[in-house]
Amino acid sequence: MTASVPLPSSELAARLAAASVEISSHGHQLQELHDHFADGIDVTITFLPGDNYRHNIETATALRRAGFNPVPHIAAREMNSQPALDDFLARLRGEADVTRILLIAGDVAAAKGPFKSTLDVCASGLIETHGITRVSVAGHPEGHPFLDQAHALKVLATWRDWGRQTKIGVDVVTQFCFESAPILQWIGELTKANIDLPVIVGLAGPATPATLTKFALRCGIGNSMRALRSQIGRFGRLLTDTGPDDVMRGLRVAPAAATAPIAGFHLFPFGGLRKAGAWLRDYDRDQLRQAERAVASTVATQNP
Repeated sequence: MTASVPLPSSELAARLAAASVEISSHGHQLQELHDHFADGIDVTITFLPGDNYRHNIETATALRRAGFNPVPHIAAREMNSQPALDDFLARLRGEADVTRILLIAGDVAAAKGPFKSTLDVCASGLIETHGITRVSVAGHPEGHPFLDQAHALKVLATWRDWGRQTKIGVDVVTQFCFESAPILQWIGELTKANIDLPVIVGLAGPATPATLTKFALRCGIGNSMRALRSQIGRFGRLLTDTGPDDVMRGLRVAPAAATAPIAGFHLFPFGGLRKAGAWLRDYDRDQLRQAERAVASTVATQNP
């Protein structure tokens, strides 16, 4: 794999336009997804505690038929045996033409089978066997409640080395934050550790502060909660939806080198797919208008 090249901040909005989005494993959101997002985008499928992986296969197949690219979560600790994981991956490839997966450890304390971590899945050899060409793993800019940062970096370094050895693309999808500073600092730590994996920045889609707070506490987000509280204090909006505009603003004004590894964005639609899709379209239009105004201003300056 090659190292990332500097990405001008003006290109971040273009990458945002092609952001992936997440749906639940039951697959009941397909019509809403079709109504509010462009065909062909990556759509990740959650794997919550107790999910039956056969439902995930059905949802992945439905997504493929609907014109989207399914990206199922594989929750390592939810796999009760190696044959189960083998069957899961084989059917994802054969029935839904899945080529990219998102590996997570899973939100249960004890593994139900032989896979205690994503690296156990990596060591199984099943990813290569079933022709998966891209693997996404989780990144935690604000830290992980059960994993110290030094160990988390070692895990990512292992994935980097595995990707180089197998020629399989590996990227990191981050947990969401409410400000850009933790993301940029974490990217800097990756760079210092020579972990040149592409980064897909997770964004919390628009939702009320109460909803965002609920998911933040559930996901172990703490430090950037002050940014969410600041937005409430600034605008006095307890019921009005809050989107990831502040995060994008911080990334857009950051030095190009600091955002170099950012390869894309992923939307967590906590307020629903309709709101997430509307925010994405509105943000894209706003950026286009700003670019047009900047060009007009430059032309006017050059031709007084």
